[in-house]
Amino acid sequence: MSSVAHKPLLATVLGQRQERPPMWIMRQAGRYLPEYRETRGKAGGFLELCYNPDFAVEVTLQPLRRFDLDAAILFSDILVIPDALGQSVRFAAGEGPILEPLDPKGVEALEKGGALTHLAPVLEAVRRLRAALPPEKTLIGFCGAPWTVATYMLGGRGSSDQWVARKFALEHPEAFDKLMDILVETSIDYLAAQFEAGADVVQLFESWALNLDDTSFARNVMEPNRRIVEGLRKRIPNAPVIGFPRGAAGNIMRYTEATGVNAVGIDFATPLDFVRNTLPKTLPVQGNLDPLRLVVGGDAMESQVHRILEAFSDRPHIFNLGHGIVPETPIAHVERLIELVKRS
Repeated sequence: MSSVAHKPLLATVLGQRQERPPMWIMRQAGRYLPEYRETRGKAGGFLELCYNPDFAVEVTLQPLRRFDLDAAILFSDILVIPDALGQSVRFAAGEGPILEPLDPKGVEALEKGGALTHLAPVLEAVRRLRAALPPEKTLIGFCGAPWTVATYMLGGRGSSDQWVARKFALEHPEAFDKLMDILVETSIDYLAAQFEAGADVVQLFESWALNLDDTSFARNVMEPNRRIVEGLRKRIPNAPVIGFPRGAAGNIMRYTEATGVNAVGIDFATPLDFVRNTLPKTLPVQGNLDPLRLVVGGDAMESQVHRILEAFSDRPHIFNLGHGIVPETPIAHVERLIELVKRS
């Protein structure tokens, strides 16, 4: 982990309010960029892109060549962890990720010992990025949080309601707890290795924190995230962590208190007044423009950008979208967004 000096985004995560909010964009290396599509074509497949350090470094740096962003986020995917644990993972064109769904026996059969060896190319990409980035740019590492990763491992693909995983957790509590233990331990190892390779901060992507009742949210989201943060800091003292519990809604304060994350990502459905009135002003927040406003541009985007900047002007704030940028986004709209934030 590099020094905080001259890294505005890292300093913000650590609680230092800046004159203007630093910014990055979730999925900033992605299909809205023609150079990304070209590189992915050369790689031959999505996982091949993730596991080839040359290609992974290239696509990570592409958005920083185009835009004045304050951070690079490692190009990889949350599903490299189940892949590293021996579960079948593939990406089908037009369908997204497809996994062989786990049953209780499948959980027992996961290969826990060699995950970091499998992920060595990703860690090599982190080392190369650290060497390539200007000193003022923050390098963000990440992993999927255990519940979100488990929804794919148990359901076999993405789901709007995570029904299969929710049912599994209730019907097979011992197998579910075993799976979460494996994911917590593997995530700690993986994130610690990213810090050791040069990451400045990491983000826990809890992309499916919605659709859970209070009891399940505490068990499936808060407790595993807490264990990761605690275990990571035993390995990397004071490790800076951004938590992104998408869909946490009224549980967001419980999440931040329970997990000990340094900063919290706010999804675009969370009201600005709720954040202002609920979260302590000392807690750094990240977000939360709707990606579709960036697609449309014009006043639909600009008026909301100004509202967000005003709402979070009295606290440490990292400007970002409230979810990932979508492929239909015009590059000119991204340029305009960055101009607006930089002038704030």
